[in-house]
Amino acid sequence: MPPNTPSPRTTDEPRPSGRDIEPMVGRVRRRRRAASVLPTLLTLGNAICGFAAIHYAAKPIADTAFGWSTLTVAGVLVFLGMFFDAIDGSVARLTRSTSDIGAQLDSLADVITFGVAPAFMTLRLISHYYGPAGDLTILGPADSAYAKILWAIAAFYMCCTALRLARFNAEVRSAKEEDHLYFKGLPSPGAGGTVASLIVLHQHLLHETPGIEEGLAFARAAALGIPFVTVIVAIAMISNIRYHHFANRVLRARRGFHSLLRIVLPVIIAIWWPVQALAAGFVIYALSGPVMSTFRRNADAPPRRS
Repeated sequence: MPPNTPSPRTTDEPRPSGRDIEPMVGRVRRRRRAASVLPTLLTLGNAICGFAAIHYAAKPIADTAFGWSTLTVAGVLVFLGMFFDAIDGSVARLTRSTSDIGAQLDSLADVITFGVAPAFMTLRLISHYYGPAGDLTILGPADSAYAKILWAIAAFYMCCTALRLARFNAEVRSAKEEDHLYFKGLPSPGAGGTVASLIVLHQHLLHETPGIEEGLAFARAAALGIPFVTVIVAIAMISNIRYHHFANRVLRARRGFHSLLRIVLPVIIAIWWPVQALAAGFVIYALSGPVMSTFRRNADAPPRRS
């Protein structure tokens, strides 16, 4: 036997007893149990962000201690909930703690953060400019005809979000990343992010553009466009249009100069113009589904005979 080579175990050497193994197994189980709780906490963090966004959206529009309007704070909370929603599934796969309960809980949290919160933010914004008492009331179905239409739009958006998430749970049977490269219909975070980012952009322009606060023409006209966008993204959620799963496709993309450029360039733009870049990114993503679907339809169409 060469030197410095450990000798094989002999029958005389002591082996671990059952008493020594049981504490080790218990510690491993406790660690796994603690790791399996983390995805649930992230999902609940998403739901809390949605609830907090509704809380701030219910307040009269005014500047907060951060220097942001209450609607801006609500929009930031929607984006924070989006961050939790983006990582809870990856953490569940890493800790091997994916479950049907976790998937259902994730959808319930998404209904709050990306369904109820953006719809309520829309009601708050329009009520500020077109409500009978300004900041004191929120338009509802018992008010004017215009208020009925606005309330119906918000309710329609919320219902489409719930239908979109219910269909997703019914159709997706696997937690593998290969089964999450595409979505049927605009995903609820994309829809909620589109509405929230445009509202945040609206508030940003009011605070950062000199002289714009003196006249309400721009603010009122821009606010009227938000319900229109809300209807469009609500219909896109329950459509059969295919959308890319942005996060999974970025993570699975080949590493190269062009891939690095596609990631670094938007980050640089977002550093200089964060609010504008956020709104533009969500709008482009919402439009990407119909645009790519049109290109695929034209490519698959048989050539015309001359």
